[in-house]
Amino acid sequence: MSRVKISTFVPLEAADVVRQALGQVGAGVIGDYRFCSFSVQGTGRYLPENGAKPYRGKNGIPSEEAEERIEVVCNQADAKQAVAAIKQAHPYEEPAIDIVPLIDEEDL
Repeated sequence: MSRVKISTFVPLEAADVVRQALGQVGAGVIGDYRFCSFSVQGTGRYLPENGAKPYRGKNGIPSEEAEERIEVVCNQADAKQAVAAIKQAHPYEEPAIDIVPLIDEEDL
């Protein structure tokens, strides 16, 4: 079964909502455990251009946001549903989402 790791960057106050949304669609299952994730906090930086609708900040002005990187694993077959859940729960107009294929241990 092919698996992927999905990561996204979320403002701190929205992290629990995004984690919950991912778990509800089956992302974050490791063996007999559900809703598994890893998070680390950092600072996201961006410059909203004209026409953007930033969550915070103003167009044309560089901005910083305290964010949490959330990582989960999921079956590749469920990845589209997990990405859709992120986009539905995420407050950003354009959330950053990374999807990385994983190698199963038995394939090493």
